[in-house]
Amino acid sequence: GHDGPDGVVPDLAPGPAAQGSFRSAARGTEVGWAISRPPGSRAGARLSVAIVLHGRGADHASAFSASYLGLDRFLAAAVGDGVAPFALASVDGGDAYWHDRADGDRCQTMVLEEFLPLLARQGLDTDRIALLGWSMGGYGALHLAGVLGADRVPGVAALSPALWHTFAASAPGAFDDADDFTRSTVLGRQPELDGVAVRIDCGDGDPFHDTVRDYVAGFATPPAGGLELGDHDLGYWRRMAPAALRHVGDALAGR
Repeated sequence: GHDGPDGVVPDLAPGPAAQGSFRSAARGTEVGWAISRPPGSRAGARLSVAIVLHGRGADHASAFSASYLGLDRFLAAAVGDGVAPFALASVDGGDAYWHDRADGDRCQTMVLEEFLPLLARQGLDTDRIALLGWSMGGYGALHLAGVLGADRVPGVAALSPALWHTFAASAPGAFDDADDFTRSTVLGRQPELDGVAVRIDCGDGDPFHDTVRDYVAGFATPPAGGLELGDHDLGYWRRMAPAALRHVGDALAGR
């Protein structure tokens, strides 16, 4: 009784896409990336961009795969429904939970110092970016939005963010140790998102439900989204995708 209907990827053609890879000095490995623009936009058009951060066990391709999230098709539907055009861009983050790690896998540095300049070279506007992620990437989106602040990030949307109250409760490998957890947790740091339009969604059947509930309660102004029927799965993330994309699109457009 804690789940709900599965979302469905729209049966629409996505817009222009670009993809590639680069050798990341920050991560010490080859990193894949992909960009999706809405239908009707030309390649190289200077659009605002939302960075998509994937969940654990996924990669940059998961965001746009029709058999996974199909966010490029959800983007086509959103713009068709009146959301101001913007691009989505995803990148490989491994399983390092989107912050710099003691073993040298510096995902946060990769996104901020390597991926954003790459997107600028692709013609996208990176002066102000939105962030969107699910599970591990939901945590990462909230974390990086706090690092950058409202001057750089007008909006963030987190689907089923992977949050824990303590290091002892966290998943093995999510943080280096208790000190890393204390430095990197988003709990207790809600004021870092002051001025950012925040949306957080989590299902009632999600194992992160209670921690997400407590995190949401810590905001002076309640974020958009909420706790509703759903599990920690594709069906839920697909159901929430239209609202998440509208949220970041409207934030980028200043609505």
